[in-house]
Amino acid sequence: MVKPAHVPALNNRGAAFKDLRQPEKAIAELNLALAIDPDCTDAWINRGETLLVLRRLDEALASFDRALSIDAEQSLAWLGRANILLLTSRVADALAACQRAIAIEPNSVRALTQIGRCHAFQGDADVAVSFFDRALAIRPDDESALANKIWTLDFSADCDFARHQAARSEWWRRIGSNISTERPSQYENGRDPSRRIVLGYVSAEFRRRSAAYSFRPVLENHDKSRFEVICYSATPIEDDVTGSFQRLANRWRNVLQWPDDQLADCIRADKVDILIDLSGHSDGNRLRTFARKPAPIQVTAWGHGTGTGLPTIDYLFSDPVAIPAEVRHLFAEQIYDLPSLIVIEPPPAELRCSVPPVMSNGYVTYGVLNRVSKISDAAIKVWARILSADVTSRLLIKDKLVDDPSIQRLLLERFACHDIAPARISFQGSTSREGHLAAHRCVDICLDPLPQGGGVTTWEALYMGVPVVAKLGNGVSSRVAGAILSSVGLSDWVAADDDGYVEIALRSAPDRLRRIRSELPSLIEQRCGAAEYTRAVEEAYRTMWQTYCGGIQN
Repeated sequence: MVKPAHVPALNNRGAAFKDLRQPEKAIAELNLALAIDPDCTDAWINRGETLLVLRRLDEALASFDRALSIDAEQSLAWLGRANILLLTSRVADALAACQRAIAIEPNSVRALTQIGRCHAFQGDADVAVSFFDRALAIRPDDESALANKIWTLDFSADCDFARHQAARSEWWRRIGSNISTERPSQYENGRDPSRRIVLGYVSAEFRRRSAAYSFRPVLENHDKSRFEVICYSATPIEDDVTGSFQRLANRWRNVLQWPDDQLADCIRADKVDILIDLSGHSDGNRLRTFARKPAPIQVTAWGHGTGTGLPTIDYLFSDPVAIPAEVRHLFAEQIYDLPSLIVIEPPPAELRCSVPPVMSNGYVTYGVLNRVSKISDAAIKVWARILSADVTSRLLIKDKLVDDPSIQRLLLERFACHDIAPARISFQGSTSREGHLAAHRCVDICLDPLPQGGGVTTWEALYMGVPVVAKLGNGVSSRVAGAILSSVGLSDWVAADDDGYVEIALRSAPDRLRRIRSELPSLIEQRCGAAEYTRAVEEAYRTMWQTYCGGIQN
């Protein structure tokens, strides 16, 4: 019989398994602890955090709430609650939970970071970064604060290539460089420049997420006679899209619960020649594994293709518009240009409508179908100029976050500061992906956010026949839409400044919009079809491999 005195030991074991990415073992230990002592708040909190990793959100929330029912002064339980509220688009409630936590522990690094995340979700990047900086002033090597700062700086209007890459370099200096010295990089991969190349794709997004639609076309079109594909999946929730990736892979590894050392050892044992990161610094990334350099060639691409700051990653897939020649020296990786920064698989053609809504409405409907967190004050200022110049036009904003009434109120207040009446703005919240694509039927022209633009959302609009207005900014994330538009021959929809952006948006003759809708699908296929794009990717891999084979043996 287990004695009550063993509860702290069981809780500690559960926490250790949680930190080692072994959530099922963690839950088993924590459940044992709670069976003995149902009032152990530490065990409830650790259980909630573990369930959160598995995206079992209802159970995680129940665990945090149980801890708070025992002791309302548990700051970590408030923060766990806030995390789940953010994931379920209840931003105002999440911020309130964070405020409870910071009142209990005013110098809590986790609380400061979580408050920053709340502001980032609301589209206030600069305030968010200020909270991450406060957290880092207390603990300079806090990985969560560093990662969130890297992610959020992409949304800041005042940030540029140099600052973006400096933040990534800081992650390497504080975190990655310590890992990379743990073991030498020695490879048993045979150096035959013409043999079949083993590719390893690492992602937490092998599921129904927008990022998956950007790299699934490549895996679907790989020539398996020339390339073997292994997928290393850190996907917390598997679905039908996961199943499609499993069928596309020659070998499939579920690595969600694997420590980084175990993952690195498996990659070496699999004799992966080229290891591809599909996450960058986004959630669920395995950059700690890439810091160990388990494969002779490492590439970062597509999922968050803004650079990692890791000198152990050799290449970054991009294009000349997204990363101009004059800033490439700032990147840790060597830039390798493709015909487009990213592509996506074609959405169902039957969802398209060949007639722009202006033909029946008599007014232009602009659309913003990106995340609300991308709607900066700079974007609203420019969009208000467009709406003021065309007094009959309307704006549709679609994102799951507008399910939260407080987010809608906040957006309307921000537009009201520029004298745009609420009646001119409509909202659509959560839908299926098919519903999201079908929303383009109601839109004549999409407006790309500033400074953080849309990647997959830009492609979705173009496939649905809707042109996008974009502006080239001072970082990869603010040039993605412009790069995509340029790749399909629509560079005349890309502005260099705010005035140009407004001018392009107001060029909205109905006949012109009808013609664009009819021409876009074939234009995309000619220039950026998935099969041809994959051939370019494979040529890149072959060039990288031949370069490596011609180098000095490890």
